[in-house]
Amino acid sequence: MDFSSIDLTGEQREFWDSVDEFFEVNATEEVYEQERRTGSGYNEALHKALGQRGWITPTWSRERGGAGLDAVSNRILQLEMDRWDVPGITYGTTHLVLGVVEAVGSETLKGVVLPGVASGAVRMCLGYTEPDGGSDLAGVRTRAVRTGSDWTIDGAKMFTTGAHNCQYTMLVARTDPEAPKHRGITIFLVPLDRPGVEIRPIHTVGGERTNAVFYDGVFIDDEYRLGPENQGWQVLASALQAEHGNQEADGLDELNNGMVYAKTLRTLLWHATKWARTPATDGVEPIDDPIVATLLSEIVIDLELMRSAPGSMGRILASERLIQRSAELLDMIGPRAVLSRGARGCVEDGIFEWGHRYAQGTAIYGGTTDIARNVVAQHTLGLPRPPKAG
Repeated sequence: MDFSSIDLTGEQREFWDSVDEFFEVNATEEVYEQERRTGSGYNEALHKALGQRGWITPTWSRERGGAGLDAVSNRILQLEMDRWDVPGITYGTTHLVLGVVEAVGSETLKGVVLPGVASGAVRMCLGYTEPDGGSDLAGVRTRAVRTGSDWTIDGAKMFTTGAHNCQYTMLVARTDPEAPKHRGITIFLVPLDRPGVEIRPIHTVGGERTNAVFYDGVFIDDEYRLGPENQGWQVLASALQAEHGNQEADGLDELNNGMVYAKTLRTLLWHATKWARTPATDGVEPIDDPIVATLLSEIVIDLELMRSAPGSMGRILASERLIQRSAELLDMIGPRAVLSRGARGCVEDGIFEWGHRYAQGTAIYGGTTDIARNVVAQHTLGLPRPPKAG
């Protein structure tokens, strides 16, 4: 790993200033209030403002709707988006699907989708999990039946986060029920405005909005198929690698996708440090207590560990440390820390109560931490698959 510093050019420093100015104007209190109220992970005005700058696909050429950024400037943009904590779930799922569309989508489909993504007019989500499937993605029961050049889709998906913000979902469907479990699967980019699509909201304990999506005789043309028929598992592999944080980093990217949880822990640390530096009624600052100082120092170390652990290892570490530390912060600060935002006497406007609620779901998002441990065991350590029950 290269820990050497990067000397920014004058142009890159000017770009950094322009990014900061952009978020000063566009990341308004209304944006954050909407996110606190809805948990949607998306703000239309901010998203489209990013599109106008070419910052949704920032490394694409200007001719393609991007900004033509070099790798360092792109990293600056991503770090500023992280620092400003802008609602970005739909931005993220769109990028996960975008790579698949670019790789295996038809030319007709790419001609419609790619420019729309760059401008902000097109957003995409992931249609993976099913009501009775959990993390067993290969056990998909949603059916797609072919008739000539058309497909008819019937089934249901759970936890399709961002579906209410999106124009398309990358849907995993079974197209050959007689094939072995990991075969007979095909991937489609399904328009969510088709007759027969119903989106119902689900609100999580962490205050986030996700969805159940039902497909009742939904007709789509074969142009919406992503990759070869019945070979969807191979098509899906690259998208799952990206979602699980197991792709190779280029030296500037984060090593794992668990850093989204590290961002939450970093936010809790910032507020905890602010609390610890505020004198109590007796004039004593909590930071003077060795127990307080030790916990805050341990969280700083945790954040560095999260940043340094690659792939699924970082994903596991980030989730489990966030769950652990959010609970310890509640214990350290005391009863007022469990008061929610807006409650009389709450600490730091209820951030610790929210952080503890949000942390619990991170063990599930993007595949459970148990699945991530299997990935580490089999693909990193080279251990054999566990024997099947029975």
